[in-house]
Amino acid sequence: MSATPEKYAFGMIGLGTMGRSLLLNMADHGYAVAGHDKDATKVASLNEEGKDHHVKGFGDAKEFIQSLTTPRAIMMLVPAGKIVDSVIEELTPLLEKGDILIDGGNSHFTDTNRRVEELEAIGLHFFGMGVSGGEEGARRGPSMMPGGDKDAYNVMKPIFEAIAAHVDGAPCVTYIGPGASGHFVKMVHNGIEYGIMQLIAETYEILKTGLKLDNDAIGTVFTKWNDGRLKSFLLDITKDIFKYKAPGTDHLLLDDIKDEAKAKGTGKWTSQVAMDLQAPIPTVDTAVAMRDLSKYKALRVQAGDIYSKDEITLDVNKDEFLAALEQAFYFNMIISYAQGMHLLSLASAEYKYDLHLGDIAKIWRGGCIIRSEFLNDIFNAYQKDAKLAHLLLDSSVAELIKAAVPGARKVLSATVAAGVATPAYASSLSYFDAFRSKRMPSNLTQAQRDYFGAHTYELIGKEGVFHTQWVPKSED
Repeated sequence: MSATPEKYAFGMIGLGTMGRSLLLNMADHGYAVAGHDKDATKVASLNEEGKDHHVKGFGDAKEFIQSLTTPRAIMMLVPAGKIVDSVIEELTPLLEKGDILIDGGNSHFTDTNRRVEELEAIGLHFFGMGVSGGEEGARRGPSMMPGGDKDAYNVMKPIFEAIAAHVDGAPCVTYIGPGASGHFVKMVHNGIEYGIMQLIAETYEILKTGLKLDNDAIGTVFTKWNDGRLKSFLLDITKDIFKYKAPGTDHLLLDDIKDEAKAKGTGKWTSQVAMDLQAPIPTVDTAVAMRDLSKYKALRVQAGDIYSKDEITLDVNKDEFLAALEQAFYFNMIISYAQGMHLLSLASAEYKYDLHLGDIAKIWRGGCIIRSEFLNDIFNAYQKDAKLAHLLLDSSVAELIKAAVPGARKVLSATVAAGVATPAYASSLSYFDAFRSKRMPSNLTQAQRDYFGAHTYELIGKEGVFHTQWVPKSED
């Protein structure tokens, strides 16, 4: 895919932060690239930032299309939903059979399925690709999850491998699978991200409200953790947040930010799909619910007045408790990853994606938002057994869980007793305890369903389904 300065090897539609950064990343690796946006200021920004490279921004779509070498390769980085469809509708009359179109946004995987069929019918190659890493990742090396048209991906492979993050010499991009698998995997990535972010937020609450630590001390805890086995992108940025003061102020900007979290929907989508696939991911579900609850600030203030409580204090030895808290966070983080990987394994079977979970863990080790040291353990688990049914069944992971679960129990016991809200901590531990139960109390649920709805039940060691008249019928 070579190009002269007059012709460009790759085109980007959407020159916001991510789109512009990816183009500049490609230019750094020697590719001549073009971008299109209807916002003239974004076009100007690209031309200014790329003036020392073979980079060109266009405001006119037709001129942009004509500047690309054929077959054309174009990525869209625009908001998910109707905007993607409107861009495709505008583009298709300008494209030719054999051109490649890539959706690099966070589209819902069902929309990607539909677009694959629609564009294949008119001779265009289309695939969806999850991109993780934010602005810095896009500029210096993201993690990318392309799925769909494999031939089209192979054409793009040299560019994507060049611009991706690299860990141990390997690029953090791989072909994920057919159909919308790339967007599906990115969606689950974001669900795991929701879970870990909620766990960090609850840890902040424990440190601040329970242990009464000031911001400097809390920042020190997160810094220490990030220097050890908990090293991860999300903890790394958290320690930085606990250092930042807005110019001209004497306190952390964090203390001025409203406690009302926003979301773009990928966490919700993960929970919805998991329920469809009967894949339990309660840590992610809780994280989604807590973001929703945070938005009801006025109700929370009223409830706080009604249900006023004594000053919350954890009656613990601080140093011992902090050691337990590190264990608890490690335990809960593992559970969040394990739930996400289980969802991927079930989706792979249901949607015939043939996902290689080890490869997915491998490309998540660099560039992406959920990168962490523990992803090496996940990668190793699936290297040992590519068909591993659940991450918690791996012997090495099991040893890590066994060592960390006492801390999880100690922390949760203390926070519940003191009234510190730790719902993701609680759901993670309850999930683990239910998962390791050889016999759950679900037999009672089945009996109840049969009682009120004649839904039947199955018996231990006996074939067939059964129904019982649980109380004698009344006689007239």
